[in-house]
Amino acid sequence: MKYDQMFRLDGRVAAVVGAGSGIGAAAAAGLAAHGARVVCADVNLERARAQAAEITRAGHAAEAAVVDITNAASVTDLVHAIITRHRSLDVLVTTPSINVRKPIVRYADEEFDRVVGLNLKGSFRIMRAAGAVMAQQGRGSIIVISSIRSQVVEPGQGIYAATKAGVVQIARAMAAELGPQGVRVNAIAPGVVDTPLVQPIKERPEWYQAYAAKSALGRWATAEEMAGPVVFLASDASSFVTGAVLFVDGGWTAVDGRFTPPL
Repeated sequence: MKYDQMFRLDGRVAAVVGAGSGIGAAAAAGLAAHGARVVCADVNLERARAQAAEITRAGHAAEAAVVDITNAASVTDLVHAIITRHRSLDVLVTTPSINVRKPIVRYADEEFDRVVGLNLKGSFRIMRAAGAVMAQQGRGSIIVISSIRSQVVEPGQGIYAATKAGVVQIARAMAAELGPQGVRVNAIAPGVVDTPLVQPIKERPEWYQAYAAKSALGRWATAEEMAGPVVFLASDASSFVTGAVLFVDGGWTAVDGRFTPPL
């Protein structure tokens, strides 16, 4: 083992779905900085192109692609294009998800279908497509973004939480099924991450501060702080890690409750 090279990704092709913003953008930049050729894929092609251009300006290899993981044909087209162009797909990171915050008894069927359709079924589609290719290659790393909500919930997040628990179980099952073919599958469970998607929470300071206070570190994470765990799971540094859930939550799931009792 060359310990100084264990995080390097030179010669590997990585696809990041949701690379146009937030955690996906940070993951793409981190993988590229460690030597991977990154395909920045997003439903918004302009955002994907902007992130690929930023990575290229930093001196790394990146390109843009469009994908809609709620559409099976779009997923097939993306994976086919990557294999046709690069002859391999070594890393997949998939990040997209949505949340409709409301009590379960007020959830409409359409809202349920929309959240489950993207978060769970969409993740399944791209993981299935990448997993099939990687199994044929005899190597690969799949990383799906779950959440602390896969383990702990709060009012208004029941359906979102169910999807995040669901992707963990898909990852675990795939790890078991594809391990003999040399494919590793893991999940990352972030805590609260400060991205454009949480702007409604930032507009309510008491809500924003309550979430910050819940973690052991007393703050929100930045999207860039998710890049390190992604690089770890993509690289040989995690060569014996599969079927795992890596919590990157600032201690959220370790801390019991929001009140510090007098000791």
